[in-house]
Amino acid sequence: MSEKINDLSSIEDWKQRDIFSIRILALLKAYGISYPFAVFYVQRIDDTITALISRLDGDYTISTTPQADEEELAQFLLVAGYSSIICDSTLSLFPKYDEGIIMKSDKKIEFSLGDATVDEYPKLMDLYNFIDYNSQDFKAWYVDISHRIRHSTAKAYTLCKEGVVVSSGILSAIADGYSILSAVRTENEYRGCGYGSALVSYICSDVKGTVYLMRDEGMNEDFYKRLGFEDIGKWRMFK
Repeated sequence: MSEKINDLSSIEDWKQRDIFSIRILALLKAYGISYPFAVFYVQRIDDTITALISRLDGDYTISTTPQADEEELAQFLLVAGYSSIICDSTLSLFPKYDEGIIMKSDKKIEFSLGDATVDEYPKLMDLYNFIDYNSQDFKAWYVDISHRIRHSTAKAYTLCKEGVVVSSGILSAIADGYSILSAVRTENEYRGCGYGSALVSYICSDVKGTVYLMRDEGMNEDFYKRLGFEDIGKWRMFK
């Protein structure tokens, strides 16, 4: 049975720290359980948590154990309604989905920034424009990412050369020494010069523990493997 979390102590027994758990736990740390747009659930079977679930507006993240009741989760999501669901590829909740690769790294690789400098507190408007979120409203993005940064559950980085942003990266979720890397981009004219590699290496060395990321299948595999990442599974998104 899936039920809303009303007491944080109720999930103290959840020890799983896969990429989906980190997304959920970072969101929970940032917003708590008092906001109507950020809601958290657990599925319990015989008093044991078998799934941890978050909803941010209509977007769900699900982390499951092998004992999770997939049929019950699908029914819960149909009744609740959703815009998107992201989870491990072992879940076959509905017929149509997209898939990609999950990678992780525990390595801290030496790097050289050369003639560039890292800004760990970039202006978020500049970062938004650089990343080019053409499908996301700036105000909603700004309110969310700035709130997460203030609560130490996210961190943004830009690499600049002579005052110009040439590369970017965001740790979009940070929890329990784990983090998730996203929004990695290098300006076209600076690609192949090592700036993206230097920034990703800097970011991974800036945090403790494991760094996860999600990438599209067939995209950027060699780039991340050179930086110490390895493929560990697949993500699946239902829309």
